[in-house]
Amino acid sequence: MTPSTSAPASKFATVLRVTSGNFMEMFDFFLFGFYASYISKAFFPSGNEFASLMLTFMTFGAGFLMRPLGAIILGAYVDRVGRRRGLIMTLALMAIGTMLIAFVPSYASIGVIAPLLVLTGRLLQGFSAGVELGGVSVYLAEMATPGNKGFYVSWQSASQQVAIIVAAALGYGLNVMLTPAEVADWGWRVPFFIGCMIVPVLFVIRRSLQETEEFLQRKHKPNISQIYHSMLENWKLVIAGMMLVSMTTVSFYLITVYTPTFGKNVLKLSTESSLIVTFCIGISNFIWLPLMGALSDRVGRRPLLLCFTILTILTAYPAMTWLVNDATFTKMLVVELWLSFLYASYNGAMVVALTEVMPVDVRTAGFSLAYSLATAIFGGFTPAIATGLIEITGDKGAPGLWMSFAAICGLIATLVLYRKQATVGTVSA
Repeated sequence: MTPSTSAPASKFATVLRVTSGNFMEMFDFFLFGFYASYISKAFFPSGNEFASLMLTFMTFGAGFLMRPLGAIILGAYVDRVGRRRGLIMTLALMAIGTMLIAFVPSYASIGVIAPLLVLTGRLLQGFSAGVELGGVSVYLAEMATPGNKGFYVSWQSASQQVAIIVAAALGYGLNVMLTPAEVADWGWRVPFFIGCMIVPVLFVIRRSLQETEEFLQRKHKPNISQIYHSMLENWKLVIAGMMLVSMTTVSFYLITVYTPTFGKNVLKLSTESSLIVTFCIGISNFIWLPLMGALSDRVGRRPLLLCFTILTILTAYPAMTWLVNDATFTKMLVVELWLSFLYASYNGAMVVALTEVMPVDVRTAGFSLAYSLATAIFGGFTPAIATGLIEITGDKGAPGLWMSFAAICGLIATLVLYRKQATVGTVSA
């Protein structure tokens, strides 16, 4: 980097450049979840609404199964050739996947080819996203000023919240301007088209990124086989990191991607009400994430991780039960904002903690693999699991149990990763 990058204005511009692509990656993921009920009718027609919706959410989840593969292949590439080149590649792959979903004709037009092309688009998006979050987080960690790593890294997650806000606002606007029949027929595609138009701008922005000074100063850059060998040696650390992320990824997809479907199909609230709640969640997350990231720089990662996993275990299911017993817009907003506070407070400390526990030579690959495994096993299928739990148990508040289970995983991982921190000193307390 040039000397000027140490100036606050230049740091701010760099954060914007690196997270702009992350915004795009997540924008497309959210759209698929937001419009799940419409996508199910367009590409997965069935006489059973539950079956169609489950097929759509399973396709949504299939993209997450590609994340570990993307983390292993692209993560090693980024650790070998640099953060900048890797982030440009992930954006290109995501753009291809987005265009496939946006322009594929419906099942009624081309038959079974339609859902297969949609699935292909999701797999490409998942492969790309497998390293996107890790690449952005590591870049921010390596460019951060001393003592502010948590604050800087928190903007990886904060940029996702901007994507939620924009996607929810677009969805709300479409529902106001178009009739329900028009939204179901073609209106749901409009945000995907907008996403396609944004891509060229983001390419220009990302190409202006400079490599991190920390990466440039590394004297030893391991080859691909050395990276894979190191990851195998640290498999226990990757598994613990996966459990640490599980709380984040489950709660995130529960309160964002699943919320419009939950509000409309389960609580029987209007689409507009559900999208307003989602919009408010995005704002709430955007506020809390950098605040808690900065707080973790002052008090340490471990206290926040412990506090908010325990709070989630104790309150997630009771809050959901209170909501579904007499569902109203106000109660849904209150409960979702509480879950947003739990998620953002935990994640503000979690993401930077994960960058700190990974060995420097495999920092991107290790982070990305842990994150991707958590998303593939836990978070990506959260909409499908929540839908299935409600159907099987008859309990509309059952998604709260899934969030509590993920919090238990996060609590165990925190205790494991930090049990030796006082003597080893490899992670921030």
